[in-house]
Amino acid sequence: MLKPPKIPESVLVVIHTPELDVLIIERADHKGFWQSVTGSKDHVDEPLIETAAREVQEETGIVIGGAMVPERALLDWHHQIQYEIYPQWRHRYAEGVVRNTEHQFSLLVPHCMEVTLAPREHTAHLWLPFREAADRCFSWSNREAILQLPERLAAHNR
Repeated sequence: MLKPPKIPESVLVVIHTPELDVLIIERADHKGFWQSVTGSKDHVDEPLIETAAREVQEETGIVIGGAMVPERALLDWHHQIQYEIYPQWRHRYAEGVVRNTEHQFSLLVPHCMEVTLAPREHTAHLWLPFREAADRCFSWSNREAILQLPERLAAHNR
C-alpha cells in the first residue's frame, strides 16, 4: 500500500534545557545530518501545536503534558519560513511540490533527558550548548532557529 504524499506544512521543535543545552538528532537516512525534531502534519486540518507534540513524542519519546514536561513548556514562536524541499526528499510529496512551510516551536525540558529515538528515522542524539548544536545542523533554517532561541525566549518572557 502506497503512503499518501506528505503535506508541505511542517514543524520544527527546538528542544532545550533552562541552560540552553539543545537536543539534536542524527538522521538515519543521511549519516552526519543533525537536526532538531521536525515533521509534517498528518492531515491538513491538524493543529500545528498537535503536530509539534506528536512529532516530539514520535522522534524522542518525550511526552508533553505530564509533570515532567507540562503543555505550557511547548512554545509556538508564531514564526514560519518557506524553503525549497531538498531534491532527495521531493518524492515524498505530491508531484510538482517543491516548497514547504515550516512553523517553529521550542520545548523547555528540565534537564538533558534520556530520549528514545525512532530507529527508522534517527540513529543518535546529542545535548549540546545551543551554539554548538546550531553548528552541527545541516539545515540553514534549523541552524537559525537554534541561534534565535535566547532572543525568542526573552521576548516570550517579557
